[in-house]
Amino acid sequence: MGPPRAVDHRFAMPTADVAALPGDVLAQAVAKAPDAVVIVDAAGQVRYWNKGAERIFGYQAHEMLGSTLDPIIPERLRQRHTEGFQAAIARGWSRYDDDDLLAVPALHADGRTVSIEFSVALLVADSGSVAYVAAIMRDVTARRVQEQELRRRLEAHEPGEPTP
Repeated sequence: MGPPRAVDHRFAMPTADVAALPGDVLAQAVAKAPDAVVIVDAAGQVRYWNKGAERIFGYQAHEMLGSTLDPIIPERLRQRHTEGFQAAIARGWSRYDDDDLLAVPALHADGRTVSIEFSVALLVADSGSVAYVAAIMRDVTARRVQEQELRRRLEAHEPGEPTP
C-alpha cells in the first residue's frame, strides 16, 4: 500500500520541544505511562516493556525482555501477526497509516482475554532500515463489554417498545 511508511521518529518532535525538557523527562513519561508502550527489535524480540504493559498484560518487564510477543498474542493470531510483522520489516513500511487505531484481543498472564487498541510506529536506523517497532496499547476491555451488552439489549428489544 503506497510509499514507505517508516518514519525516523527522532525528528518527529521539533528539537526545541525536546531540548526544553530537563534530562530524562521524556523517558520517565514513557516509563510511567498508563498505556502499554512496547518496543520490539527487527527480529521480534521485546526490548522495552513499560509499567503500563506490566499492568495491562500481567507480565513484568524482566519476563518479557528478550522474548517475543507470543505470550500476549492468542494462538490463533500468532502466525498472522508474525507474517505481517516480518513483511513490514522487510518492505520498510506498515500497511497501517499513522492515524490507524487497531483493535485486537490479547492475552493476560492469568489466561484471560483482554481487548486492546493500539497504534504502531516503525523506527528506522541510520542505515534507513527498520530497527524497531513501537506499539502503544490501551486496554479497552470494559468498554467492549459495555458495547456488547448494549448491542445484545438492542437486538432483544421488540419493535414498538420504548428503548431502555
